[in-house]
Amino acid sequence: MADNATEPLPRLSVRQRLPSVWMTAWLTLVWILLWGEFTWGNFVNGVILAVVVSFVMPLPRVASHSVFRPLAVARLAVRFVWDAVLGAVSVAAVVLRKTPPQSAVMKVQLRSHSDTIMATTSGMVTLVPGSVVVEAHRLTGVIYLHVFDVHGDDPAARLEKMRRTVLAQEERLMRAFSTKQELIEAGYQPGFRMSGEHS
Repeated sequence: MADNATEPLPRLSVRQRLPSVWMTAWLTLVWILLWGEFTWGNFVNGVILAVVVSFVMPLPRVASHSVFRPLAVARLAVRFVWDAVLGAVSVAAVVLRKTPPQSAVMKVQLRSHSDTIMATTSGMVTLVPGSVVVEAHRLTGVIYLHVFDVHGDDPAARLEKMRRTVLAQEERLMRAFSTKQELIEAGYQPGFRMSGEHS
């Protein structure tokens, strides 16, 4: 009888388990965002947790795109903070409103073929108050999003606006970190300028 057992994964050395500076910074930023405020305690705890979690449960190595566009990254960060503030205000307004929220789950077809872009898009959309990614399909590039409130005269228009918001978030990520070829494959013109399809 043939042995169908898979070969064990190679053991990583201590150096291979240590996270990079970028990974530590990213995980620390996520930790601070989850707490909702910057304090030195949150910063130190975030760094410690980033190192410990990465050492105990190292992420698999992925191919590096070696693309980092500072202006696009700055736009990505500023817009994310702005969206988070607007999202918090919108959720607060719904809570204070007498009418109960009308929630919905919607499907969004992403345009990138990158697992990293898909995962990061899902994470950033979830971190904005008022929306949570409840499921993601890696092979098809489809995510399912729970929208906190679509109350109004035209719920379909609100869902369409949310779909464009998610795709715009994905495009900002791609323009910050994806190669020109990946942008072309996603249907975008390479460069800094946004396509304007999601406005």
